[in-house]
Amino acid sequence: MANLPVISGKECVNALLKLGYRQARQRGSHVRLVCEGLKSVTVPLHDTLDRGTLRSILRAIDLSVEDFVDLLH
Repeated sequence: MANLPVISGKECVNALLKLGYRQARQRGSHVRLVCEGLKSVTVPLHDTLDRGTLRSILRAIDLSVEDFVDLLH
């Protein structure tokens, strides 16, 4: 199992956009991403995402850490 990377909220959003998610709205420092047929997810645009928050996002969209790390590169 790969370790979770330390990334910003913006990097997380960019990776999810590669998966086909689109930005539905933004309110303050949180972005709501939606994808047809998949679960929507809210990502905080913090400088550094807590690992628990990132793990929760990945769990919500049923994406493995390894696949997510591949999207970042």
